[in-house]
Amino acid sequence: MNVTLAVKQYVSKMIETSGSGMKVLLMDRETTSVVSVVYSQSEILQKEVYLFERIESQNREPMKHLKALCFLRPTKENVELLVQELRKPKYSVYFIFFSNVISKSEIKALAEADEQEVVAEVQEFYGDFIAVNPHLFSLNLVGVSRGRSWEPLMLQRCTQGLTAVLLSLKKCPMIRYQLSSDLSKRLAENVKQIITKEYELFDFRKTEVPPLLLILDRSDDAITPLLNQWTYQAMVHELLGLNNNRIDLSRVPGVSKDLKEVVLCADNDEFYANNLYLNFGEIGTNIKNLMEDFQKKRPKGQQKLESISDMKAFVETYPQFKKMSGTVSKHVTVVGELSRLVSERVLMEVSEVEQELACQSDHGNAAQMVRRMVQNPRVSELDAVRLVALYALRYERHTSSILPALKGELERRGTSDHLKQMVSRVVEFGGKRVRGSDLITATDAVAITKQFFKGLKGVENVYTQHQPLLQDTLDQLIKGRLKDATFPYLGPSSLRDRPQDIIVFIIGGATYEEALSVYNLNRSCPGVRIVLGGSHVHNTKSFLEEVMSATGQSSERSQGGSRHSNRR
Repeated sequence: MNVTLAVKQYVSKMIETSGSGMKVLLMDRETTSVVSVVYSQSEILQKEVYLFERIESQNREPMKHLKALCFLRPTKENVELLVQELRKPKYSVYFIFFSNVISKSEIKALAEADEQEVVAEVQEFYGDFIAVNPHLFSLNLVGVSRGRSWEPLMLQRCTQGLTAVLLSLKKCPMIRYQLSSDLSKRLAENVKQIITKEYELFDFRKTEVPPLLLILDRSDDAITPLLNQWTYQAMVHELLGLNNNRIDLSRVPGVSKDLKEVVLCADNDEFYANNLYLNFGEIGTNIKNLMEDFQKKRPKGQQKLESISDMKAFVETYPQFKKMSGTVSKHVTVVGELSRLVSERVLMEVSEVEQELACQSDHGNAAQMVRRMVQNPRVSELDAVRLVALYALRYERHTSSILPALKGELERRGTSDHLKQMVSRVVEFGGKRVRGSDLITATDAVAITKQFFKGLKGVENVYTQHQPLLQDTLDQLIKGRLKDATFPYLGPSSLRDRPQDIIVFIIGGATYEEALSVYNLNRSCPGVRIVLGGSHVHNTKSFLEEVMSATGQSSERSQGGSRHSNRR
């Protein structure tokens, strides 16, 4: 199961279907993201796609020498835009691919608009999600619920995205959901309804052990998204923000013009692919090795090109050198900025306190450490607030006046009202009242603290003690110990054998720490294949926005989720 490969194959098939000749790729805002995370522009150019346009763009020039590949979500708006396009076609022929199921009435509307008979093909290719990593997908939605209820348009969009993942992976699963979450049950029922209605689409070859879809709720583990991360991909997202594989470095002091926005994609960046899940200590060593390798390979300053063979050798090696030069510059800049932020915001010390809160049970020591960090002027406002929020979650029912005192410290350092509200909002979102599980167990903490931080030469790893709740849930599932009473099946059937293909979806968003757990489980459990998805992939900032929306405060939708529409 590989969601990146599934989307890449859809895009390749679209291009192959249209045959040879120059092409324009016509997309909407969301399908642009879907394509851009799996294919670079240079890769698509090699497939005779020379122009990229948005369907809603009003100033597109007619280019009758081009074939149009339309890859669009089957929304009412997109169908209306296509109808207008077909009435006055700008291109010679149209190959139309919808990223999800389209209704017969909408197909009829397109057929009636195609008076000049320019449409050669209409198909459904189910790339209706963002393939972040081979085992991780996102719908790029923030603010999916209000209180303990779905935002209706978000429920529709999550249903569509999740069924598209199942169709792209060719899985017709049994479904389990988190009983303590009404959101999970509603989504499970909606997905089941689509599978029943579109039964012909889900008529895949039966496997000995049926695939399993497990639907969870973010509120069951509000601790994981609040923790600082120490693996490369997760650190980049937490400290710099990773949006569809792109990082905005424009605010980095002294950054060169060509590095103000960079792309990190494991498919065409070997260094990134090899360091994705390594910790910060190892990345520093590998950057040094990359630099040394680059120094050895770069052409000498006074290189003489005296013969045809000299020139030929230079021309052959130059593209590889130029590519390596770009890779070195990019990663040195990114790692350098991560290092600057870690030092400036004393994140090693902050992270140590976070891990103490998440994994240990020494209340007196934890309270002192949090107070000391909140009083430290080098600790950022955001880091101070999340430490207090973690304390409030961890010691929610502790009968002391420490929490009000910590909130007073936030007040004294001039913390904004918006952020101060987060402490109580986080408890409202993921406190004991709403959780279906106990997040912290002393026995786990004892076992976990025996780990070592590989990159720090034997120093005990206090920075990565925490294991997300998802890891334990999946471990129990794989061993056949996940209780039906807590995670019931939808319908009368249940799985008797050990599951092999597992798709997990977290309502309210997943994290890169959870993606790392899934990556490690896939490597350590032969015969088990797990794919993780979420309504979003969170860093702390996006998670707090999710919390504000879920606890009733209006917040701006980060991806314009309120404008999504449904075909039905």
